Amino acid sequence: MVTGCATTATAGEDAAQQKKAESVMIFPTNGAANLPPELPIKIYASGAPLGSVAVTADGGKPVEGVYSADRTMWRSVRPMMPGTRYTVAATAGSARGSSSFSTLAATKTFEIDTLLPNKDYTGLTVGVGMPIMITFNTPVKDRVSIERNLLVQASKPVEGAWHWFDDKTIAYRPKKFWPPRTKVRVTARMAGVRGDNGLYGGKDVVRDFTIGRSQITKGDITKHTMDVIRDGKVIRTIPFSAGKGGVWKYHTTSGIHLAMSREDVTVMTSPDAGPGQAGYYQQTVYDTVRISNSGEYVHGAPWSVGSQGNSNVSHGCVNISPSNAKWYKEETLIGDPIILTGSPRQLEPTNGWGHWQPKWKDWLKWSRLRDATTDPMV
Repeated sequence: MVTGCATTATAGEDAAQQKKAESVMIFPTNGAANLPPELPIKIYASGAPLGSVAVTADGGKPVEGVYSADRTMWRSVRPMMPGTRYTVAATAGSARGSSSFSTLAATKTFEIDTLLPNKDYTGLTVGVGMPIMITFNTPVKDRVSIERNLLVQASKPVEGAWHWFDDKTIAYRPKKFWPPRTKVRVTARMAGVRGDNGLYGGKDVVRDFTIGRSQITKGDITKHTMDVIRDGKVIRTIPFSAGKGGVWKYHTTSGIHLAMSREDVTVMTSPDAGPGQAGYYQQTVYDTVRISNSGEYVHGAPWSVGSQGNSNVSHGCVNISPSNAKWYKEETLIGDPIILTGSPRQLEPTNGWGHWQPKWKDWLKWSRLRDATTDPMV
């Protein structure tokens, strides 16, 4: 009987101590003001797992967060918004916790100026070489915060990474060409993201696009022919005439080019000579596919049909017959790779969309978070 009484008393004390140990801790703390928006909201529980968690911003907008596996912690998944008041209420067993706090207002905001692919310029079905390219409307310095909030999802797993070209320009490409017929979503969660001291993102941007069939063109400048390879099979071999050389600018560049535009009519003008000057030319050409920013196109050239397949006579473009040019333009997607070899002049990574020119290890040197496998589409 004595032992029984002692055991009952001890169990009661243990239960009281356990109840007393249950607690909820919230960060930021209640009443905090002028907080840096990049801070996460965190809720910790002890003595019992978290029960209900309600986190809202101004106007009662819910804040998204995730629990730890044992439900002893909850964390917001993205930065807070500048100049915003937040309210938190949480439970852990019998314990209750609450907090209200506000963030520092932004001095300036930044937004995405362009995001490619897009519907108007590239179309939303693109080639297997198509990078994701983002340009901001003002320079940003906090590259880690930016990259952490650029999410890429794909219907087929892809290893890829972001790469900074400068403080306004960042691009993403896979380690290898995209698998054909892959659905891709890029989510730029820029709202509230820190870009620099006092500079925060203004809004999110989401873009869905699809990788089309695989079409890769491989051309040898010394042999004057290129094979158009679709889904692993050569569907057409096209004779061409490339840059005549002699002067460096008249060499067609070797390297992995991408189809950047398709045009019915293009007026080509000499880039470094005006009317009346030596070397000046202005010529209208038809059915063109642009492959660099230095004036290189694959285009119809009826005047050089006799040279196509046997010699190089152009100013740097890839000349093909009018019938082949029309077919090629119509069968090309923006982002299709055009791989040329045999020239002493290499395509520079910043000459148009030369994103595939750097080797993977060099691409990663300008990434703050390195490579990762895409998240699955949900």
